[in-house]
Amino acid sequence: MKKGAFTFVLHTHLPYVREAGRWPFGEEMLHEVAAECYIPLLDALYDLKEEGHRPRLTLGLTPILLEQLADAGILSRLEMYLQERLELAKGDLDRYEREGHAHLSYLARFYHDWYKEILTSFRERYGRDLVGAFRRLQEEGDLEIITSAATHAYLPLMERDSTIHGQLKVGIDSYRRHFGRAPRGVWLPECGYRPAYLKESHYKPGIEEFLDDLGLRYFFADTHALEGGPLLGKTAGDVIGPYGGVPRRKLVVSEEPLATKGTTFRPYFVHGTPVAVFGRNQRTGLQVWSAAHGYPGDYLYREFHRKDSSSGLRYWRVTGGVDLGQKEFYDPYHASGKAKEHANHFVHLVTEELNKHHHDTSELGIVVSAYDTELFGHWWFEGVAWLKEVLTILGKSEEVELTTAGAYLEEHPPTEALALPESSWGQGGTHWTWLNPETEWIWPLIHHAERRMEELIHGRESDMRRVLEQAARELLLLESSDWPFLISTDQAKEYATSRFQGHLARFNHLAHLASAGKVKEEDRAFLDLLAQVDNPFPYIDYLAFTNREGKSGQRAGSGV
Repeated sequence: MKKGAFTFVLHTHLPYVREAGRWPFGEEMLHEVAAECYIPLLDALYDLKEEGHRPRLTLGLTPILLEQLADAGILSRLEMYLQERLELAKGDLDRYEREGHAHLSYLARFYHDWYKEILTSFRERYGRDLVGAFRRLQEEGDLEIITSAATHAYLPLMERDSTIHGQLKVGIDSYRRHFGRAPRGVWLPECGYRPAYLKESHYKPGIEEFLDDLGLRYFFADTHALEGGPLLGKTAGDVIGPYGGVPRRKLVVSEEPLATKGTTFRPYFVHGTPVAVFGRNQRTGLQVWSAAHGYPGDYLYREFHRKDSSSGLRYWRVTGGVDLGQKEFYDPYHASGKAKEHANHFVHLVTEELNKHHHDTSELGIVVSAYDTELFGHWWFEGVAWLKEVLTILGKSEEVELTTAGAYLEEHPPTEALALPESSWGQGGTHWTWLNPETEWIWPLIHHAERRMEELIHGRESDMRRVLEQAARELLLLESSDWPFLISTDQAKEYATSRFQGHLARFNHLAHLASAGKVKEEDRAFLDLLAQVDNPFPYIDYLAFTNREGKSGQRAGSGV
């Protein structure tokens, strides 16, 4: 007897790195993640289908990642990257065999065979069309693909309603072009949510109202946003000082009945709209995300941070409690066994969670386990094998139904509404990760660009169309949440700063051209260059960024 349902929600995103340098934060980052995560994930899902399983899950693919995975130049360079990895593994194998190092020879042979299989899958199994491979899985009912904001902009910190609308609209248009249908669900970047509020007496819609206007029917929030309690976020931490906290806004209160306390075991309508929200299950989330107790930290798994000085391949395991130089050698055989053990443990947790909820409420609840897709295979090398094993076991379960978020919503529509607080799944559950002393300089520049785009559109002649389309692309690219994130986490501060300033400079130059109303010969050369280096969203509608302030009808009650 089924006691409830389960879905993985995998959020798949990388920033725009096309022709933006190589290792470690340029285009080669995308090649590495595609090799270690995206292609192995596709292999796992197609293997399950061939074995007679239905590997149902919810998969988010951000529009800016979709644009890159469909780019002919990137795909060509990905193939070259895989060939290079294969040759490096062969070089290591020859070297370690000469040196008589049996275990390292075994590992080099393992990598050689592994990369050979990945390259074969890319060329033959998917015909060098990764987007098409994901599309077929959706068309056959094995997964549901959801969308996101165009360039993964952190929406709660945007000043203009035109930006939120434009980011989502461009994202939906990209989804339609790649998948031939409209998306039903959306992953709000970083689970960043903003409720409706009053600003200088005019109404600012909640995020759910933008979703409703654009035909999106569900999204996801972090645990604390539904259940209340401490704002934990994906990784718990304190919010320091005045930065990053939830701003004091003059909120708009709903007049309709609301649930007194939410749970992550079922979706709710967000008040005033037919848009539903799902919450992330905290217990299953911690089993993967927790630095102290999460599966990826097991001593037998591959160590991400240590590489061979010659080939860059990873030959060591986590080991634990020692410096990088003292790590012991990796063994994929033992790591594979541990992944199966952890998969069984995870399935036990899911079943236990759903059984308890069913016992307490008599409802067929859902466990939503949400993670960054890139964790699996890339950061946690064994993660894709773990996912495959979990899907295999749950696919045979008599108590748990594998599903997608959209399918569950159709079968179990919400019966209550919920008022969500402003929140994210970042540090402390607030805006800290993107707004702090290291990044505060970015936001006035973004806000000025938002207003400037609105001004450029107003009354502009059609002969400026090409300029305005490229300006809209640069606006989207400078708004990416990745730049403040990389600065805040100190992973690539100089790279992120340079990328943000580069897109801002291009936007400002284009704004000057549009304002002048005349394109000279040297300006056309500049436009040709930008069309080559910043080419996502080829059919972008710059009118999506038209001023919307005060134009949305107030949907819910009175201000307080």
